[in-house]
Amino acid sequence: MTHPFLARSDSLSCMETTPNSQPRKRTAWWVVVLLAAPYIALCFPGLYARATPALFGFPFFYWYQFAWVILTSVLLYVVYRQFKTR
Repeated sequence: MTHPFLARSDSLSCMETTPNSQPRKRTAWWVVVLLAAPYIALCFPGLYARATPALFGFPFFYWYQFAWVILTSVLLYVVYRQFKTR
């Protein structure tokens, strides 16, 4: 008896295609942009490490990062809805 992980690759069901299976859709380019935006926006702290403009007494450095926390949640929800409708 052979171990299922050592089976030949031509017998693996995940590698086979059946007439009823549909090809996977490609990820839309805007989804990749939405997921990359928070990383790129926060990746270079030298660009936003300053005190002005202040918002409600908070320096720019803090409220900029906090705004991205909220914005990232919204972006992730949009991406989630995109994948859920597939």
